[in-house]
Amino acid sequence: MLSVDLNSDLGEGFGAYRCGDDDAMLSIVTSANVACGLHAGDPEVMARTFAIARERGVAVGAHPGFPDLWGFGRRRLPFSNGEIERLVAYQIGAATALAAYAGHRISYVKTHGALGNIACEERGVADAVARAIRAVDPGLALLANALTELVAAGEAAGLETHQEIYADRGYTETGQLISRSQPGAMIEDAEEAAARVLAMVEAGAVITAGGKHLSTPIRSICVHGDSDHAVATAGRVRERLEQAGIVLKSFRPMAT
Repeated sequence: MLSVDLNSDLGEGFGAYRCGDDDAMLSIVTSANVACGLHAGDPEVMARTFAIARERGVAVGAHPGFPDLWGFGRRRLPFSNGEIERLVAYQIGAATALAAYAGHRISYVKTHGALGNIACEERGVADAVARAIRAVDPGLALLANALTELVAAGEAAGLETHQEIYADRGYTETGQLISRSQPGAMIEDAEEAAARVLAMVEAGAVITAGGKHLSTPIRSICVHGDSDHAVATAGRVRERLEQAGIVLKSFRPMAT
C-alpha cells in the first residue's frame, strides 16, 4: 500500500509575534519541521510546538536556517561553508534540547529558506549541511528537496535521506523550485495544490510548470505553515490522498 508523509514548517513565531496556525496544522500533518531560533522561533515557541507534536503523535525535525529574523531566513547571506556547518550543528543542538525538554525527540533535519535553496544548488554547501548532521547525530535522517544536490550530499555522507515535494510551490523544467519573485512560484488554491500533489505521488515524479515528469522517489509532501492558505491546503491535500487510498504516515516514525 502506498504511503507518504505530510510535513510543514512550524514554530515560526518569535516572542510576541505569531506566524501561522500551528495548532491546526499539528492536527493535519504527520511531521513538523520546527524552527530553531535563528530565522524564527525561540525557546518558548519551540518547547510548546514540540509538546503539542508529542501529544498528537507527530514526528519532529530540526529546521535550521540563516540567522536572519528580519528576512525570515529567505535572504541569501554570505556565510562560508564552514560557518554554515557550524550554524546547522548549533541549531540541531537547540532543537534536540528543547524537544527533550518537551518529552519529544527530533528524528530528522530539514534546511529552511535561503539556506535550503543554496544547499540544493551548491554541492559544497550541501556537504556542509550533511557533515553537521552526521557530526551531531548520524542517526538523524535528512529530509531534502527532490532531485537536488542536498539529496546527493546526504546519501554520500551515509545519512538516511528522504526526498520531498512541495504542495504550494511550482517547479522549473529542471525540477528546481520556481523563484518566489517569478510567476507560478506559489500555488495558493487548495484544490489545485491537492490535485498536483496527488498527480505527483501517483506518478512518482516531480511535475514541472511545463508538464514534464521528472521521476523521483517521493517520501514527503510539504505545505508551508506561514501561508495564509496553509491549513486549507494541508487539509485538502490530506483528504485527496486518503480518498485515493494513500496512507498518511511519517517517513521517520515518531521517536520516543
